[in-house]
Amino acid sequence: MAAAFYNQIAGGGATSAGTQPGTRVHPEVVEAMKEVGIDLSEAKPRLLTNELARDAHLLITLGCGEACPYLPELKRMDWPMPDPKNKSLEEVRAIRDEIKRRVVLLINSEQFKTV
Repeated sequence: MAAAFYNQIAGGGATSAGTQPGTRVHPEVVEAMKEVGIDLSEAKPRLLTNELARDAHLLITLGCGEACPYLPELKRMDWPMPDPKNKSLEEVRAIRDEIKRRVVLLINSEQFKTV
């Protein structure tokens, strides 16, 4: 959701990946994002690897802890968020809205402008 919001607001450039990606985006996430005009129905989860992270300017993690790649030269921020898997649509909406709030704050922050 974070990459999708970033790409919608900032015009692209973000990649989404996870430490334990599923075979598809959870249906409740697809539905919640569809409500805000983002279609994730064809999105394919990717594995977050050191190689993928190495190409990033900033790595935003959503609570992956020790499973996250560690690259000392890469600026990283962790946003501990609940996994939306098997959550109600109402709970997923709350997660979605919090992620969007954080993405907007990041894009508008001075810290982001130095990345």
